[in-house]
Parts: sequence; structure tokens; C-alpha cells
Amino acid sequence: MPNTDMQQRQVLIIGAGPSGAIAAALLKRQGHDVLIIERQQFPRFSIGESLLSHCIDFVEEAGMLPALEAAGFQYKNGAAFAWGEEYSAFDFGQTFSKGRPSTFQVQRARFDKLLADEAAAQGVEIRYEEEIIAADFERERPLVRVRRLDGSEYSVEAQFVLDASGYGRVLPRLLDLEAPSSFPVRQAVFTHIEDRIDHPGFDRNKILITTHPEHRDIWFWTIPFSDGRCSLGVVAAAEHYEGVSDDLDACLKGFVEQTPSLSKVLANAVWDTPARTIGGYSANVKSLHGPGFALLGNAAEFLDPVFSSGVTIAMRSSSMAAAVLDRQLKGETVDWESEFAAPLKRGVDTFRAYVEGWYNGSFQDVIYHPEASDEIRAMIASILAGYAWDERNPFVAEPKRRLRMLAEICAREEA
Repeated sequence: MPNTDMQQRQVLIIGAGPSGAIAAALLKRQGHDVLIIERQQFPRFSIGESLLSHCIDFVEEAGMLPALEAAGFQYKNGAAFAWGEEYSAFDFGQTFSKGRPSTFQVQRARFDKLLADEAAAQGVEIRYEEEIIAADFERERPLVRVRRLDGSEYSVEAQFVLDASGYGRVLPRLLDLEAPSSFPVRQAVFTHIEDRIDHPGFDRNKILITTHPEHRDIWFWTIPFSDGRCSLGVVAAAEHYEGVSDDLDACLKGFVEQTPSLSKVLANAVWDTPARTIGGYSANVKSLHGPGFALLGNAAEFLDPVFSSGVTIAMRSSSMAAAVLDRQLKGETVDWESEFAAPLKRGVDTFRAYVEGWYNGSFQDVIYHPEASDEIRAMIASILAGYAWDERNPFVAEPKRRLRMLAEICAREEA
């Protein structure tokens, strides 16, 4: 590579989405030089619109909370679940962890741009419509090759690279880090609608998760926005789409029509936006870090959209990585495995246990159980609010064992 196009930076971040913007701002606030390379132009569409309370902790840490609170996004104070005639709502103001009582439901195009603009306002340089096409981590300082929109290229040498590229998974692809996910392939079909919801049982301040009346592994999200619109989607394993219309709008409407509790809520909806689909989104990697790099958020692992954990995991990983990297750049000896990867995975594995429990029905038995104690509901609400790293919570400290015990009690009492 000719040296004429070589640029040297302290930290290079791939991707300006939530994990990239938060990590960049945190590092910049500690006095580090940060460059973000972003493949797309913002604003751009993304799903993952219902934030958890724990997200707001990291937005505040990055100095972006006033801008977020002023943006007019839909207030959210919990999560509601519906299955046939059963309904169960969890309040984020009544959690074991005593975390933030509320968060927001956001149009991601506007939300992601807000965070990126806030990072830029703090002095982070963001280059849009540029893409990483090669990376060399065999040298003392990582070297990446960047292609601009006009086809011209240049190189950036950095002390450290954070991959916040989301589903793009830039470094996992370039460095052969991808690993199979333990989750079966599922597909989401989704759209935005003018919802016109006047159903008395619907709470605009909560995400609504609806279980299909016959197939408990099929579920819907209904995420209200502040402008009278909703994000609506269905998630199902591949076999449930066999024999279903290839027309995505007809497919989504068909699943809704099979689910009376949801079709009543959406009775007045105006379907004005073509549906989209995303599938095979669950992903994993061999390692969350290596010499000169670490992986953040969805670039590392994406579980499943059911509990809206994606942005929370992304921001948590950004905060943890930025803290470790700040110390490393200041000359301290750090251990990325014990200080970043292992503690991050503990919370991810908590979410994983409840995602698995959702699809095998055991966690649904707990959620829809009519006589769960307030104490147990508060512990579950903590996880639903994103506090999956609070090991004081027994359902975080031992998620699989606690869920198994509770599911047995709930299933027995229902039998």
C-alpha cells in the first residue's frame, strides 16, 4: 500500500449506529482521538425500535440524554404480553433492580442520527458513505483499507479498532470470526402503520408482545410511536412461512388475522407502508476481541428480537469496551477477556436463557401465570427492563435454574 494515502488515528470505530456513537463519545470525553467510518448515509432505516430502561443509563453516560429527552419520542414504561384472552403487563417502575422507570420507543432512523450527531457535536469525526474493504491485524498497529463512494481508496492505521458495524459484521467477515448461532433460523416480517388504535385495553406506553393463539413460537410486536404510528412485526420459524403468500403485506396481515386479540387492537389501522423482511439474523462469533480490536453489539452476537435486548447489549458493550480501552490507551495493562468479554457474556447469556424459555414455552408459562408474586414479577421486570447484569437478582444469577423451577410451578398449577 502506498504511504501517500495513509492516515493515522488513535481509535477507529466501524459503524455510527448506537454502539459506535456511544463508544465514540465516551472515548472522546476521555480525550482520545476517534474516527468513525460509516457505510451508509444517515438517517437510514433500522429495526429495533423499543428501547429498554438500561439503554438510557448509557445515553446519559455519553452526555446525550438532554438531546434524547427533547426529541419527542414515545414514552415507554413497560412491556405487555397478550395470548388469547390472557394479558400480563410489567412495569419498569416496579423492578427488583430499582433501575430507570421508563425509556422510549423510537423511530431508529431519527434516533440513530440523533446519537451520531451528538457524538459529532462532542468532537468525533464521522465519515459517511465510506466502507472498510480490508483489514490487517498481523502488524503492530492495525491497518484498514477504506473505499469512498466515488471508488477511491485510502488506508487508516489505528492503535485500536472497535467494530460497531451491526448486521454488517465487518471484522467477523474479514477476520473469519463468524460462528454458528445456537438459535434456529427465524424470519421477521414487519411494517409501519398508521395505527388509529382506540382499543381500551391497549397501553401506548408499553410495547405489546402478542403470542399466536395456536403456535406459541410465533409472536408479534406492536410498538407505538409518538406520531400515531406503530411498528408491527411477526416473528416465526421458517416452517411457519411454508405455503404462506410471497406477498409480504398479505403474509403479515394473514398472521394478524389468525390472532383475534391483535386484530381487534389493529381494527382501524391504515396499512400504508410496504412490509419488509429480515431473516437469519441470529449470529455469533468465535471471540469478542483480539489483538488490536474488539467487537460491539450486533457485530458480535445477536440473539433474537423478542425482548428488545439488541440495543441494550450494544450500548452495554460500548460502555464496557470504552472503559477498558481508555485505560489501555493511557498505558495500563488490561485483560480484554476478564474485563470485557466474560462480564458482557454473562448478561447476554441471561437474555439467552429467557429467549430460549420464550420459544420452548416455559417463560411464557411464567409471564402469563395469573398468580405470580409481586416479588417474582419485579425480578422478571428487571430483566425485561434490561438489567440482565444485576447479579443480585436471583433470576440473573442463575437464570436457567430459576426459570426451570418457576416454570415447573406455573405449568403444574395450570395443569
